[in-house]
Amino acid sequence: MRRPVDLSRRARRTAIDGLPLQKTPRDRIGRGSSLLLVIALSAPALAGEPAALPTGRTDLTPKDQARVLAVTRPTTDFTRPEPFELMQGGAGTSRKDVNRDAFSQSSANMTFEEEGNFKLGNALFRKNWVSSPSSTQASDGLGPLFNERACQNCHVKDGRGRPPEGDAGSTSMFLRLARDASSAEEKAALADYKVLNFPDPVYGTQLQDLAVPSLKGEGRVRVEYSQEKATLGDGTVVSLRKPSYTIEDLGYGPLDPRTTLSPRLTPPMIGLGLIEQIAPADILAHADPDDRDGDGISGRPNIVRDELSGEVTLGRFGWKAQAASIRQQAADAFAGDIGISTPEMPEPWGDCTEAQKTCLARPNGVQQRLGTAEAPPPVMDLVTFYSRNLAVPARRDIAKPDVLAGKKQFYEMGCIACHTPKFVTMRGTPNKAQAFQLIWPYSDFLLHDMGEGLADGQRVGEATGSEWRTPPLWGIGLAATVNGNAFYLHDGRARTLAEAILWHGGEGQKARDRFAGATAADRDALIKFLESL
Repeated sequence: MRRPVDLSRRARRTAIDGLPLQKTPRDRIGRGSSLLLVIALSAPALAGEPAALPTGRTDLTPKDQARVLAVTRPTTDFTRPEPFELMQGGAGTSRKDVNRDAFSQSSANMTFEEEGNFKLGNALFRKNWVSSPSSTQASDGLGPLFNERACQNCHVKDGRGRPPEGDAGSTSMFLRLARDASSAEEKAALADYKVLNFPDPVYGTQLQDLAVPSLKGEGRVRVEYSQEKATLGDGTVVSLRKPSYTIEDLGYGPLDPRTTLSPRLTPPMIGLGLIEQIAPADILAHADPDDRDGDGISGRPNIVRDELSGEVTLGRFGWKAQAASIRQQAADAFAGDIGISTPEMPEPWGDCTEAQKTCLARPNGVQQRLGTAEAPPPVMDLVTFYSRNLAVPARRDIAKPDVLAGKKQFYEMGCIACHTPKFVTMRGTPNKAQAFQLIWPYSDFLLHDMGEGLADGQRVGEATGSEWRTPPLWGIGLAATVNGNAFYLHDGRARTLAEAILWHGGEGQKARDRFAGATAADRDALIKFLESL
């Protein structure tokens, strides 16, 4: 996975405030002579957080720090696009035609050798696993309980999922099952970052609706919607749908009464490798857990224990920022969604619990000649590499007057208080193609209280039942193009971008109210801006 890069294509030159940085041997990336940007933000130490978390960048010179701070400062000029705004994923941005494959392109600054690994990872991402025993020994081990047989079946076209409708099932949305601590011992485990929460004693961490032959699935999720009306400042009435969730046909008895249900839509896969290379100090610099500046926006990091290294670190992936790395996120998905063991999650029975004896007794797909896991290290290496290198598509229509006007509204309504426009990735990245990249994810990757309307009541690490990680917005304008639908928020309740904004509460309430009170022209312009991302 962590291979050195020898670029076979000439990367694009970038600059800070119009002045290119001096090229030095360490600034060169293989044969490419591109200068890529770096950033240093001095983050204040956050009270109550582990001392091991970085509070500043050490990979930058003072000159670099000052110049990069300037380039990442929010703009005040909305008369024209900013430099490099088109390339929202840095030099790796995909310039391919906009179609259903827009989220499935490899990073543009990838080497020829890496293209081969990317394609192998793609094949494994699409591979359908089968139940054991099977003559296809390299692909068996499915389940015994599972939600899907392949990664791609949930992340359709590497994009977002959709909520279940009618008999369509919940293929690309599942229910997290969890409860909070209920004893001193459990509270101590949470405080020491040993666990994120506690599973249902029978059904585990996730409801699996499917099972291998002769075994019963755990149940089926049923969603029902009630309608709420939102009246905008000009009298326009928008219908919002509010979901409620139940589980039908429980296969193994009742749920624990303390267990909470949290629906999770599968998110897009683009740009993950770039997110992984944002310096922790740069994310922490945006945190204001006590709202000391009084703007009503707090922003808290989810501090978690990296299951791979054992270190306490910053969570940045997942709807509640519960995963520290792409590899960990992939291992969790293999275990929970497909029931496949990995070196990181070695239990071949996936999410089966001790109460599900029949599930635990099923044969598994471990082949000792291939390793001690159903998905041995080479599989994990390639799937992680693929996930790490899916390119962010280029922006569209960035110079159009209505898009520029919408960008101004996005800033002035206060959306950037959580949806931070720009970062620059770290200097010492494992893959040099992702080093020093100016990127535009429009997220601070922090937790924000979004109010009771979006609350799921489920704690995940330090995230409360009403807190969610700010989702990146890059690529959001292509959701319908890639997936044939456009469902937004963690549970897909919002059918339009306007509905998604109107569901914002808590820390997002002020921005939501500004949007609701704006003129139709200003609202339309803001949506045009989002559609250009």
